[in-house]
Amino acid sequence: METDAKKNIEETLKAYENALNASSTEQVLPLYTQNGIFMPQGGPTAEGQEQLKGAYDFVFKTLQLNVKFRIDEMTVINENYAIARTMSKGTQLIHAENKTTPEENRELFVLEKEDGQWKIARYMFNKSK
Repeated sequence: METDAKKNIEETLKAYENALNASSTEQVLPLYTQNGIFMPQGGPTAEGQEQLKGAYDFVFKTLQLNVKFRIDEMTVINENYAIARTMSKGTQLIHAENKTTPEENRELFVLEKEDGQWKIARYMFNKSK
């Protein structure tokens, strides 16, 4: 059971990486629980699908990410909750300046099973340097 959970969580995190790199709010939102919370470095906390939509629309309007996630730790707490600690590394294109810069963060995900799927319940990141 735990092996299946970890495989499904890896799939959720890979789908999130793909959604970020595609600048797709439409791909991001279903990966979050209905009451999911996004806590970006230097930005306001977004709670629930409506605020998540606004937050990701803003992020994707501001920059284009090209990042890869590395899972450093994954713990399945029980059949409904898990945590994952990751590092993302790549580049970001800042649209206003038309400038590409290195991008590297460490992330903490709290995942929750909702409707039989592992989804992001809480997500926080900050710069690793």
